[in-house]
Amino acid sequence: MKVTKAEFVTSATKKEQYPISTLPEIAFAGRSNVGKSSLINSLTGHKGLVKVSKTPGKTRLLNFFTINGCITFLDMPGYGFAKVPKSVKANWGQMVENYLVTRNNLRGVIFLLDCRRKPNEDDRIMLNWLNLYKTPFIIVFTKIDKIQKTRRIKHIREAMEELKGLVVKNTSNLRYSSLTGEGKQELWKEIAELVSH
Repeated sequence: MKVTKAEFVTSATKKEQYPISTLPEIAFAGRSNVGKSSLINSLTGHKGLVKVSKTPGKTRLLNFFTINGCITFLDMPGYGFAKVPKSVKANWGQMVENYLVTRNNLRGVIFLLDCRRKPNEDDRIMLNWLNLYKTPFIIVFTKIDKIQKTRRIKHIREAMEELKGLVVKNTSNLRYSSLTGEGKQELWKEIAELVSH
């Protein structure tokens, strides 16, 4: 998709604050510092659309963006950052779970994993939620440019092995680099599939 217009709509923590919209919605989820903001900026071709922070755990709200006036992207707060207080972690869980349960126009989740790191317990909890609420998801391995091409397959195979039992056999998994744009066309194709259902 060629993005001609991408704009921030609102931030929310609860259902009453979600934008009133019938547009299909795609949410982006993943661990703190996995590269969600950079990926959304790269995907839309709008560098400053989502604020990128070097401090993990900075995004603590559900941030809504409209793309070309025909689709909504939701940037979820990252999870699993150790320095975040327990109360904030509990609020995060409730906020995200409420969104998954109540948002009727959610079409799917882009589930991000850093290709250099093995999935952890927080990743498994997130996937459990997606499965529990029957939310379609696509796995995207970010920061793929940080790994030599010869080692990528091994890293991805090991990560998928860690998620055995949580990922349906035919679930798509893509590689993405916000730096080079690798995987951009493939991800847009997958998003178009999700939106069409």
